[in-house]
Amino acid sequence: MGIEDLQSLVSNFSERRDWSQFHTPKNLVMALSGEVGELTEIFQWLTPEQSGAVGQDAKSRAHVEEEVADVFIYLLRLAEVLDIDLAEVVRKKVELNDKKYPEEKSRGRATKYTELGEN
Repeated sequence: MGIEDLQSLVSNFSERRDWSQFHTPKNLVMALSGEVGELTEIFQWLTPEQSGAVGQDAKSRAHVEEEVADVFIYLLRLAEVLDIDLAEVVRKKVELNDKKYPEEKSRGRATKYTELGEN
C-alpha cells in the first residue's frame, strides 16, 4: 500500500467519524507531538542494549508498533491537510542532505553538517 492509499484510508476513517473538523494543522501537530512523546516514553529509561532488543519481545514490539503507527497516521493526515506530497518532499530532503552530508566527510560520523568542514 502506497502513501496515497494510506492517506485515503486515514482520511476516510476520519471523515466517517466527522473528525475532519478537528484536524487543523495546529491540532494535528499537537497530536503528532503527543504521539512522539508516547513513543519516546517507551525508550526513555532503557539502556542502548535494551532499546535495541525492544523488537525481540512480543509485548514491547506491539507497543512500539502501535505508537509508530499513531505517529505515522498523524503525519499522513497533516500532510494531506496541508497538501504536502510526502514522497516528493522526502526525495527533495534526501537530495539536500546528500549535499550537506557528503559521504567522504560524514561516513561513520554523527557530526552536524556545519561541523564537517572543520576536520
